[in-house]
Amino acid sequence: MFSFVEGFSCALPDHLQLRPAIFFHTMRGEVMWPRLVASKLLRKTIGSNNFVADFPGNTYSFLDLPTLDLEPVHSPKILLTDHHDTQKFKVFVSTWNVGGVAPTEDLNIDDLLDTSNTTCDIYVLGFQEVVPLRASNVLGSDKKKISTKWNSLIRRTLNKKSYDRNYNKNNNNDNLNEKQRMTKGKKSNRESSMIQPEFRCLISKQMVGIMISVWVRSDLHPFFRNPSVSCVGCGIMGCLGNKGSVSVRFQFHETSFCFVCVHLASGGREGDERLRNSNATEIFSRTSFPTAMGPSLDLPKTILDHDRVVLLGDLNYRISLPESETRLLVHRKDWNTLLENDQLRMELMDGQAFEAWHEGIIGFPPTYKYQLNCDEYYGCGHLGTKAKKKRAPAWCDRIIWTGEGLKQLLYTRCETRLSDHRPVKAMFSIEVKVSRTAYQSFCLSERFDYRTRASLDFHSDDEYSGRLSFRIKSNMTP
Repeated sequence: MFSFVEGFSCALPDHLQLRPAIFFHTMRGEVMWPRLVASKLLRKTIGSNNFVADFPGNTYSFLDLPTLDLEPVHSPKILLTDHHDTQKFKVFVSTWNVGGVAPTEDLNIDDLLDTSNTTCDIYVLGFQEVVPLRASNVLGSDKKKISTKWNSLIRRTLNKKSYDRNYNKNNNNDNLNEKQRMTKGKKSNRESSMIQPEFRCLISKQMVGIMISVWVRSDLHPFFRNPSVSCVGCGIMGCLGNKGSVSVRFQFHETSFCFVCVHLASGGREGDERLRNSNATEIFSRTSFPTAMGPSLDLPKTILDHDRVVLLGDLNYRISLPESETRLLVHRKDWNTLLENDQLRMELMDGQAFEAWHEGIIGFPPTYKYQLNCDEYYGCGHLGTKAKKKRAPAWCDRIIWTGEGLKQLLYTRCETRLSDHRPVKAMFSIEVKVSRTAYQSFCLSERFDYRTRASLDFHSDDEYSGRLSFRIKSNMTP
C-alpha cells in the first residue's frame, strides 16, 4: 500500500508494482516527483489537436485507413445571420470494455451499430482496455495499430451498404462493353445523389486502453467546427492512463457537444465506490479544452461548460448487496431491487459526484462479469469452482448525460462474447441550434453559365428523422 498524495492511497496490482524506493512521504500540498515526471510524459501525447481524423484541411492528422471512393466534401461559404432554428438529429453512443482482446478482421459488430434498421447522424463509440493493462502498455507509448483496427472495423460496418454497392458495381462493369458501361455510368451518377451519405471519422483518440471514435455523415461535415480532445489519467500515481478519461468536444452548427469516455477505478469491496467518485471529480476538474480558436470566439473550456454532454464507459460501480443475494436477484431478473442498491444510481440520486446527470431506464441484465465466450457469469455454472475470484454481476458499463435538448430513444446492451463485458448502446434525439444561412456560390455544372444565388432554410421532415431538407429560392442570371 503506497501513499501518493495526502489523503489518497491505493494498492498496485502485482504486475504493476514499482520499486518502493521511488515513493516518498511528502508534506501536504507537495507533488511527488514520480507523479510529476509521469504527468509530464503523459501530457506530451495528449495535445488538443493530437488526434486522427478523415477530413483534410485541419491541423490534426489523417486517419490511416482504407477509404471509400468518395468525392471531396467541400465547405460552402456560409453567411450566418441572427435568426436561428432548432433542429433534431439522432446520435448513437456505445461503450464496450473489450478486455484487451484485439478485433479480428471478421468480427461482426452489426448488432452493436444496427445500421440495417436505424441510421443516425453521429456515431460515438467508446472502448476500454483496447490493450491489456500491463506495465509495458501503461508506461509505454500508445499502441496505434489497435485503434486503427477498431476504426477500420467501424468504417466497414457503418458504410457496409456503400462497400457492397461499389463491389457489385465493379463486378458488373467488368462484364459490360464500352457502350453499356457509359450508359450505366450515367445512370449511376443520377442514382448517386439519392443514396445515403457515407460516414467519415471526425475524431479518434486513444490513451493507453481508453479509446473514443466519432463518426459523422460526410454531407454534415461542413457544420462541425473546433474539434479537440483532452485526456486525463487518474490511474497509477494518480496520473497514468490505465484509468481516466478521453474527452472529445466539437461544435455542431451553433451547439457545443462533449463526449467523455471513461474507465474508473475497479473493485467490489466496501468503500471502493469512493475511489470511483474521486476519479469522476478529477476528470471534471482536470479536463480542459482550448478556449480561443479565433478572434472573438469564446469556446467552452470544461466538460460541464458544453451545451450537451454524454459520459460513457466502464464506470465500474457495483451493487451494494452480498454476492449470493445479488446472484439470486439476477437469476430472478429482479432489476428493480438490484437497481435500488446500485452504487451509480445512488450517486445520481444524491447528486454528489454526478449532480444533474441522468440515466435511462435499465431493463437489461448486468453487463459484467462473464465467462469468456460464454453466457454464464464468472464464478457460476460448471466453471464456478475453478474461479480464483468470484465477482458479483454488476452494471459496470453505463451511458449517462447532462444538459438540455437530449432525449433518449434507446438504452440496451448487445450479446457479443468477445470479452467479459457486454457492450451497451444508446440512441438520442438531440436538439441543435441552427443558423439560417445564405449560400452564395457559382453553379458547378458545365452545362450552365450563370450565377445562382440560393437562400436555404433548414427544416426537419419529421421529429426524429435527423435529416435536413431545404426550401430553395433561386435568382438565376444568365
